[in-house]
Amino acid sequence: MNIHEYQGKAVLKGFGVAIQEGILADTPEKAVEAAKELQKQTGTGWWVVKSQIHAGGRGKGKIVGTEQRGVALAKNLDDIKTISTNILGNYLVTLQTSTTGKKVNKVLIAQDVYYPGATPTKEFYVSVLLDRAKGRNAIVYSTEGGMDIETVAHDTPHLIFKEEIDPRVGLRDFQCRKIAFNLGLDGEAFKAMTKFIASLYKAYEATDSAMFEINPVLKTSDNKIIAVDAKVSLDGNSLFRHPDLAALRDTAEEDPTEVEAGAHNLNYVKLDGNVGCMVNGAGLAMATMDIIKLSGGEPANFLDVGGTANAERVEQAFRIILKDPKVKAILVNIFGGIVRCDRVAQGIVDACKNMGTINVPIIIRLQGTNAIEAKKIIDESGLKVFSAITLQEAADLVKKVVG
Repeated sequence: MNIHEYQGKAVLKGFGVAIQEGILADTPEKAVEAAKELQKQTGTGWWVVKSQIHAGGRGKGKIVGTEQRGVALAKNLDDIKTISTNILGNYLVTLQTSTTGKKVNKVLIAQDVYYPGATPTKEFYVSVLLDRAKGRNAIVYSTEGGMDIETVAHDTPHLIFKEEIDPRVGLRDFQCRKIAFNLGLDGEAFKAMTKFIASLYKAYEATDSAMFEINPVLKTSDNKIIAVDAKVSLDGNSLFRHPDLAALRDTAEEDPTEVEAGAHNLNYVKLDGNVGCMVNGAGLAMATMDIIKLSGGEPANFLDVGGTANAERVEQAFRIILKDPKVKAILVNIFGGIVRCDRVAQGIVDACKNMGTINVPIIIRLQGTNAIEAKKIIDESGLKVFSAITLQEAADLVKKVVG
């Protein structure tokens, strides 16, 4: 589960990580008040107005129909009002959004930490994530902060460092010092970076996160180390242990169809193809998407109905799949192990009759317990559906109906 920058920073601050302070606002008027309050708290004379959406590249992105960037410097209160008016309620397009962009409902009014006219500052990149190949957490860092890390890795891979964490002993002090040394720091900045890394890793572990990415980490002109940005992804499987973090979810930033599917306990991920999939089990879903590809089609979604494929659940699954106008056919591929195939077949028939006319071909493959009885139910239902026994038959039918 992704969270906003302001939420990520609040989490980090709770674990002792120094951050760029800021106040959230959802109207231009509140943005001006936030700027005044922030000036009282921090003494900042300039501010940074930062769009809050779940996407990177906000600083380079533009508000649709304008030259307004998603992150902009404000030198006075009039700038605050003008910039926030341009951003709030409008759509921001970045390299990580669609061409229509994402609607910006909130802005973070942050202190300017670059101190105009002060001695030069330095930006770094630091992230904590799981190295799945090694089965260990890793801290990835670079001297080239403030840039797309993919570009740095491609053009100057020698400037990317990685520190693996042994799960038996955790992050050690010498590793924090090694990171600070590789970043070229000394003196007070060296000490501040070691503390920063230790606190960041503690936050990552304690919150069961999938990733913490801080880009940039800033060494200020007075040798402080602070998080200027925070991209945080929480492990959705662990949120039952963290109700406070689960409450940070912003469904407005998610695909509405995926949100609806989640409300019905359906595992759904929207894709860009033309053949809808309804299966039970993640492994079978992957195999089903493969067979669709091999048949010349493209999967339009991943949808796992789980072990209880009753009429109500199947109906909701059909409705969600059919919300996608690109879908030209639906392939239902169910293995009857825990649930009997004849019950699934009856659920499909009842769901289709309850929904009325479905204007796309439906291919149904049921295998497992009572598969023969299930095929009979489907064939005698009077519905315009195609039944299959083997995956190859299902693939041939997909090819036939999609063309």
